[in-house]
Parts: sequence; structure tokens; C-alpha cells
Amino acid sequence: MKQKLLISLAAWLFVSTLSGCGEYNKVLKSPDANYRYEYAKKAFEEGKYAQASTILEGLISIFKGTDKAEESLYLLGLSYYENKDYLTAGTYFKNYYSHYPKGQYAELARYYAGYGYYLDSPDPQLDQSETIKAIEELQAFLDYFPKSDKVPIAQSAIFELQDKLVLKELENAQLYFNLGNYMGNNYESAVITAKNAIKDYPYSKYKEQLEMLVLKARFREASESVEEKKMERFRTVIDEYYAFINDYPDSEDRKEADNIFKIANKFVNGQ
Repeated sequence: MKQKLLISLAAWLFVSTLSGCGEYNKVLKSPDANYRYEYAKKAFEEGKYAQASTILEGLISIFKGTDKAEESLYLLGLSYYENKDYLTAGTYFKNYYSHYPKGQYAELARYYAGYGYYLDSPDPQLDQSETIKAIEELQAFLDYFPKSDKVPIAQSAIFELQDKLVLKELENAQLYFNLGNYMGNNYESAVITAKNAIKDYPYSKYKEQLEMLVLKARFREASESVEEKKMERFRTVIDEYYAFINDYPDSEDRKEADNIFKIANKFVNGQ
């Protein structure tokens, strides 16, 4: 009996699927734009985002200049968004708020454009063009709608995206540090990369790591210098040490920083 019930259920699901596909194909072939539009909205509500976007794609040009143009364009973007095609969704959302800057869905279109790019942002090791695009879109959303209830979410996403950019710069600076004096003074490149990241993103959670890397790079640079440059460079190490402990007196790296200072101070002051 149980097996028969399962077979009956499977058969019902199969017939239902065929019926649904048949209706969808009928809608695609229908010359009635309003009928297709209502089906697309129903498909969206039922979570059939691919169906909704396919139908709406064919309606955008038809509805141009009508009262349905605005909603259909926004719904098209949202269909791609819900289907996790964030790049395509972003294209339609940007198209929407460009054509309807004060439209009914302008706030949401700007938000979803930016947040979609945020969700699509790659790992720090990869190219960060999409991350930058996400920050720009979310910042524009904040500029246009500073009182939106989605402001906290957008701000949090921006901080996370910025930290991803900083992490990439931290990894680049660490790479220069590891190269040392191989084919040039890579310690200087490590310092420049780290300090630029600190300047651009002063509130990053990686700021302490960047500052410690600067101190270590300056110390290695001084230690491996020719004699005539050591005095000046060890003085720079001492300056970096005081800057670091002033910002992070209780740092987990304080012991290492203190040891660096002792060596530098002994060379400069004989103490």
C-alpha cells in the first residue's frame, strides 16, 4: 500500500510538472502582453525566478512608455537577484534607477544593486574590481537614501568590503616583506603598500597588523643595510616603534616590538 501511494504521488508530481511547463510554454507564445505580465508576477511570487525573468525580458521593450514599464523593469532585476545572478540583476537595477531616479522602487533598486555586488564579491586573492563596484553602489545608496531602514546593512557591508581590500593589500605587503632584498629593496615596498592601506582605510580591523608589518619591515631594512645607512634607518625604526605602541600599547605583538626597539636603541644610543 505504501509503495502504491509513493508511485501515485510521483505520478501526480510528474503530471503537475508537465502541466506547469505546458502553461509556461503557452504564456511564452501568447501575443497578449498583459497576460504574460500577470503570469510573470505570479511566477515570481511562486519562486519561479527563471520563468519570470524570461517572460519579463520580452516585455520591457513592449511596455516602454506605459504604466507597466517601471514595475516590470524593477521586477526583472529582482528576478535575477533572487536567482543569484547578481551581475545581471545589477545591470537592470542600474537601468531602473537611471530611468526612474525618483521612481517607486528607486531606493530598493539602488540597495539591491549594491548588495548584489557585495554578495558576488570575490575572495581577497582574486581581482577586486567587483568589490570596488559594490562599495561605490552601496555608498551611492547611502548618499541618496540616508534615512533608509537598510542603512545599517549597507554600512556593515561596506566595512566588510573595505576590509577585504585591506586584506589584499596586507597580503601584498607581506609578500614584499618576504622577498626582502631580493632584486631590490622590497622592505620599502612593503612599507609603502602598508601605509597606503592605513591611509585609505584608517578604521580597518587590519590596521594593527599593517602597522606591525611596517615596524618589522623597517627593522629588517635597517639590519640588512650597509653600515653608512644603518644609523638613520634604526632611528626610523625607533620612530615606528613609538608610533605602534602609542596606538596599540596592549598589542599581542608588544613583546616582539619591544625586542625590536631594544636592538635599535642599542645601535643608536648604545643602550
